[in-house]
Amino acid sequence: MDQSRALNALAPYVALAKSANSPRAAADLVTQATSANNTYVFAELLQQPNVQALAGQEQYGAFHELLKVFAWGTWESYKATQGLPPLSDAQATKLRLLSLLTIAAQKPTTTAIETNLSYASLCTRLDLPSPIDLEHLVTQAIYNDLISATLNPAAQTVVITSVAPLRDLAPGSVADMIAEMSAWSGRCDSVLADLEQEIARVKANARRRHAREVKAEKQKAAAETGEKGGTSGVLAESRSGRNTRGATKKAEEDDDDYGDAMELDGGSGMGGLGGGGKKRSSGGGGVGGAMAGMMGKLSGKGGR
Repeated sequence: MDQSRALNALAPYVALAKSANSPRAAADLVTQATSANNTYVFAELLQQPNVQALAGQEQYGAFHELLKVFAWGTWESYKATQGLPPLSDAQATKLRLLSLLTIAAQKPTTTAIETNLSYASLCTRLDLPSPIDLEHLVTQAIYNDLISATLNPAAQTVVITSVAPLRDLAPGSVADMIAEMSAWSGRCDSVLADLEQEIARVKANARRRHAREVKAEKQKAAAETGEKGGTSGVLAESRSGRNTRGATKKAEEDDDDYGDAMELDGGSGMGGLGGGGKKRSSGGGGVGGAMAGMMGKLSGKGGR
């Protein structure tokens, strides 16, 4: 339950308090406000002049003290204060619920976590006769959105996880609240410092990891480039060898052709004289014989 809902429930009694001019009317108003449903904050009613006028009165002054108990007290403080009016069943249930809020909101010590929330401790502090009555009270507090809790009958404990901010501040409690808030602020600063250190550590690790990855990629690229260069050199050498062998073969063929041409020219010019190379000797001799025959015929005709 949020505070606005509780304040809206108290608003009619605050309005009535402005017209409660007699002490009896103001005392009856206190009884009605503390017995009504959903009224869990009473500071605004306490501030009304007609209610404050009850303080110090012999007959109705106890009602003013009772309203203060409902505002920031507990069942234990009610039992410890003498002369307070008796409570109705609705008022007793209301005060026990408010006391449960205070007990649940108290900061327990390390060794008193289970003791403060045990069935036995709560039954004693709330003046309940049996664990069943305690379970009914806790269940009612859960359904009224006063607390978030679970019951553990096997372990005889009440595990409370959250409490509605519905109790009024007692006089002089502001200093304690400031000290508690300062301690909480210090814990938050410590947590933030730890988080900043963790973030810096994560960033540093990320930078180192990135540097290692970049270095590994460069080494891999350099290795791949070296392998490609070695393969290209082998291919170039192979191609150069093939070109050299081709050029040598072509030069040898050119030499052969040149030699053949020289032999052919030598046979044509010297064949009639009986010379000539070995390769073309037969061809050169035939041509020389034919020319000699023709010269002989010409010589015979000339003699005639």
